[in-house]
Order: sequence, then C-alpha cells, then structure tokens
Amino acid sequence: MIPETTLAAWAPRMLSVLRIITALLFLQHGLTKFFGFPGPSPANFQALSLIGLAGAIEIVGPLLLAAGLFTRLAAFIMSGEMAFAYFIGHAPASFYPLVNRGEGAILFCFIFLYIAIAGGGPWGIDGARSIQPRE
Repeated sequence: MIPETTLAAWAPRMLSVLRIITALLFLQHGLTKFFGFPGPSPANFQALSLIGLAGAIEIVGPLLLAAGLFTRLAAFIMSGEMAFAYFIGHAPASFYPLVNRGEGAILFCFIFLYIAIAGGGPWGIDGARSIQPRE
C-alpha cells in the first residue's frame, strides 16, 4: 500500500498532470478545425462562425491551460463551451450520451469545471506566481 503522506504529496502534482494532458487532448480539436491537423477540417469550415469561435476557444484555451496561465478562467470558459456543445450538438440526437456520442463533451466539461474550481496545481505559471509556502 502507498503511504498516505506520499499520496497527499502527489495529489497536487497529479492535478497539474491532469491539466496538461487534458489541455493537449483538447487542443487537437481546435487544430483540426483551423489547420486540418491531426484530422480533416469540418466540411465548409468558416472561421467567422459558431464552429470558428469554438475552434478559437479550443486553441487559445488549451495553450493557456497547458502553460498554467489564467488556468481557472480558461478552464471555466472551456467548460461552458463543452456544456453548450453537448446540449446543442449531442443531446438533440438522444437522451443517452452513449447513443448521442456526447461522452467526450461531458468529460471535458466536468474536468474543466473541476480545474476551474481546484486550480491548476503547482506545475504552471499560475502556480509559480502564487505565494504559497513550500513543504
């Protein structure tokens, strides 16, 4: 069994890992929309549209989140985007997330909401700027 003190010491660090990995996964959605990488851009993509706004949030937000800069604000905005995306794009197809393919949107929404409340952990620009005693 892992000692409780070790788990407690690693909990904030794992929050930073969760923040960084989630940001990098989410960044792919914006890059795909605007640059067709790593997947193809949506058909008839227009930057000045609702999908274009989502793509901009999906590029700027994850970059801020990965760096740990303005973490809570960026995470809150991305959480809202994912809630909006779920109810506009997925929920009308079915009540069940498995059927409407909305599991990813729900997971991103709640992970971002958690980060908006918990903060980004010690590994990031916000963590380095905060005045906290080191243990």
